[in-house]
Amino acid sequence: MTEIVAVDIGGTHARFAIARVQGGRVTHLDEEVTLKTAEHASFQTAWEEFGRRLSRALPPAAAIAIAGPIQGEVLKLTNNPWVIRPSLIPSKLGAERYSLVNDFGAIAHAVAQLDDDRFTHLCGPDVPLPSSGVISIVGPGTGLGVAQLLRRNGHYHVIETEGGHIDYAPLDTLEDQILAHLRKHFRRVSVERIVSGQGVPNIYEALATIENRPIQIRDDKELWTAAMEGKDSLAGAAFDRFCLSLGAVAGDIALAQGAAGVVIAGGLGQRLLKHLPRSGFRDRFIAKGRFERRMDEMPVKLITHPQPGLFGAAAAFAAEHGE
Repeated sequence: MTEIVAVDIGGTHARFAIARVQGGRVTHLDEEVTLKTAEHASFQTAWEEFGRRLSRALPPAAAIAIAGPIQGEVLKLTNNPWVIRPSLIPSKLGAERYSLVNDFGAIAHAVAQLDDDRFTHLCGPDVPLPSSGVISIVGPGTGLGVAQLLRRNGHYHVIETEGGHIDYAPLDTLEDQILAHLRKHFRRVSVERIVSGQGVPNIYEALATIENRPIQIRDDKELWTAAMEGKDSLAGAAFDRFCLSLGAVAGDIALAQGAAGVVIAGGLGQRLLKHLPRSGFRDRFIAKGRFERRMDEMPVKLITHPQPGLFGAAAAFAAEHGE
């Protein structure tokens, strides 16, 4: 059994935990420590703070998931000012062995290794995720993460993507107006502008402009709370549009990837658990013309593990190093 430091670095938070891996799988994940990225100058200083909080020497092995592409000598996170240089990880962190994985690549590793009871049913047939074929992973958080999991002959392969940055496609006249509004503020409107933590504020502002109403709520956290708790009608309308768009985007990704199943994840995933089944998510997910029947026969789940990014980072290390 090998002990490692699992890390999940997002746009807002960096999460750390000690994990144990054996036989290519994760056997245990300790309770996580969550640090705000804005309060630490670099990944190294956050790593050192984690060690101080544990009051112990950290293992010389690391599994690191980051919110950005894994390529080149310098890794720049999509929504985070930290910079990571893989070649310096052994000297800076003392990690003689390490794995680097995109944050949603890590989620895909988690989907591959977690038991069925770590998922809850959203729509489609209430059956386990397929043991063979492609599973699409879509997750709204600070940004919009997308990954692909291929299962075949008892093995699995993870394909990391930047699918959250494809173009946003409106599907009715109101969404045409929302897109027109957003184009005044952004040179290019990707699906991440609608289906992520920034989505409800963006949609809310657009709807307020369309209805010529003053913006009553300017704090994003307050707006999300008002939207999900039904405290403000315009915020509620923005949240409804968010759920519709998430369904449409998840369906588009599933079609593009040739999926046989879909998993919704991301930092907002748990908060959406009670809302998506009674929203327009399913209707938009299956509304794919001649492929509607195929979409309706596809199991769609929401991952319920409390720290899938940390678990998945550790799973990626286990798979890469054969531990």
